[in-house]
Amino acid sequence: MSDTGPLTHFSLRTGESSIDVNGVTHYYGKSGPTVLDDINLHLETGFYGLLGTNGAGKSTLMRIICTLLEPKKGSVSVNGLDTISDCLAIRGQIGYLPQSFNAWRLYRTEEVLDALARMSGVTDKRLRKLRVKQVLEEVGLDEVADRKVKKLSGGMVRRLGVAQALVHDPGVLVVDEPTVGLDPEERIRFRHLMADLGQNRTILCSTHIVSDLGSGCKEIALLDDGKIAFQDSPDAFINQAKGRVFEMLVDLETSVQIEDTYEIVSRETVDDKVRLRLVIDRDTPAPDGSTPVDSSTLEEAYLAFMGSIGKFAAVRADEEADLQVEESAKKKTRRGRKESKA
Repeated sequence: MSDTGPLTHFSLRTGESSIDVNGVTHYYGKSGPTVLDDINLHLETGFYGLLGTNGAGKSTLMRIICTLLEPKKGSVSVNGLDTISDCLAIRGQIGYLPQSFNAWRLYRTEEVLDALARMSGVTDKRLRKLRVKQVLEEVGLDEVADRKVKKLSGGMVRRLGVAQALVHDPGVLVVDEPTVGLDPEERIRFRHLMADLGQNRTILCSTHIVSDLGSGCKEIALLDDGKIAFQDSPDAFINQAKGRVFEMLVDLETSVQIEDTYEIVSRETVDDKVRLRLVIDRDTPAPDGSTPVDSSTLEEAYLAFMGSIGKFAAVRADEEADLQVEESAKKKTRRGRKESKA
């Protein structure tokens, strides 16, 4: 195998990939509250989204799939292997990016991947070099291979996290809340990366940020209070907002009244007016002067669906927490830039 040949055909794995979750129920302790309640999922090749507010049970399900936790009831298989009886074999076929990936800050990017590839069982130095180079190109970090991790942006660190999960070339990738703290541009880049990687892998991405998914997502499963509340394509999810999203152009005084009464999706100042886009409950009449929109977004569909089950407040609480995390990340980035210049 040549070090200079094309990398697109180099793979450490064979066969199709899949995740099957069958009747999984879980609770902590001997009789704690139920965290997951009879969960059933069948995922083949593609990019799938597991959507839900914080505390819905997403991370627990991810840990069960990754063999880090045994369910109280039900079973899970990855590529046809049982997560309990075949856990060691599965760990060689699955890549996992947890919510917090604390990479080695003082090491160069390629050094981190080389060490992790070696730990994952890629012992041949020549193959490891090829694999590290390939993965860095896949996640768009090939130009910063020599850069120390402490000098990477937050988005780059998350992509390095994906790279470490891919370095042993697994057929299944499990990604838990990947974009918390990232700016909108990095979130878009990450979403495109997941869609690209999902063309020949099974990828399950858990998130409470619906924009992490997008049109590249094959299917969305919405987890609420430990149960699957919705499971279908993004287009089918968007249909949930049909007849629930309205737009209106009003004066400032009226806009304040509307914003106090309805769930506002967006607000735009137009000359001396305010254009509002809002989501209503099925039982709530639309405000006078509003018109229904022809097409909705995933974000609006999420608000509409969560509103229909009385969870507007939970979604807004997540958004507020995200703003605080983003602000903290911005401060950390500014400090890092000052340190690198010093």
